[in-house]
Amino acid sequence: MPRRHRRQVQEARRRRLALLVVIAALAGLTLFFTAFGGSEHASTAVVAPASASRLLPAGPPLPRVIAQLGALQLKLPVNQSRVTAIGYFDAADGSLSLTPLGTQANAGLLKRLVRKIVGGGGGWPHWYLLPGGGSATSALDVGAAPGTDVYAPVDGSVVGISRVVLNGRTYGSEIDIQPTSAPSMIVSVSHIAADPSLTVGSMVTANASKLGVVLDFSHAEQQPLSHYTNDAGNHVLIEVHPSASLQAR
Repeated sequence: MPRRHRRQVQEARRRRLALLVVIAALAGLTLFFTAFGGSEHASTAVVAPASASRLLPAGPPLPRVIAQLGALQLKLPVNQSRVTAIGYFDAADGSLSLTPLGTQANAGLLKRLVRKIVGGGGGWPHWYLLPGGGSATSALDVGAAPGTDVYAPVDGSVVGISRVVLNGRTYGSEIDIQPTSAPSMIVSVSHIAADPSLTVGSMVTANASKLGVVLDFSHAEQQPLSHYTNDAGNHVLIEVHPSASLQAR
């Protein structure tokens, strides 16, 4: 082989090797930042377009537990066919931290690898840690379109119905329920228009007693759940407080 041609072949090999080294370095950096970086809140979920059937009445949800706190179990408040996404964030208002059931859909690569190795945390429902909400799970958003029927997430009695006021305007009601299974706590349900038949003292049954309907909050606030839905991220908001906090409001 002529010397000049041999030099050209060697030069081509060096360029290919350099290119491979650069590609490997970029792949390593991508893997590092995916595993340890901000992928906990990545908003890359792909959501199918909403079906026209979402406009039709769906009836009460199945008795599915989606979160718990000690003996307290929170059940799905809307029909499962109407759920657009489920998300958690840090309410930062004294709400108690909930234990989500199911699988975190936007967990980082490292957490997914650990879950695959040691097991646990699988199954329905898939839920998200919402952007800007920290790592706490003290507030629960159950996404659904405005007008969707909302049912009690627990058995208990209604101990409070109050207006939700944002920027001087009223946006529906917050309904406080003292759960039968945990009377030292208060389950607050908001972002809804309360059912007119509901009064303080009413007894409610999980998945059977209608509390109201989902309100459209898209003009009141930017809703983080919209990162994982194909709409404005409207939802039912559920929080749990110590019962003593009801008198302090």
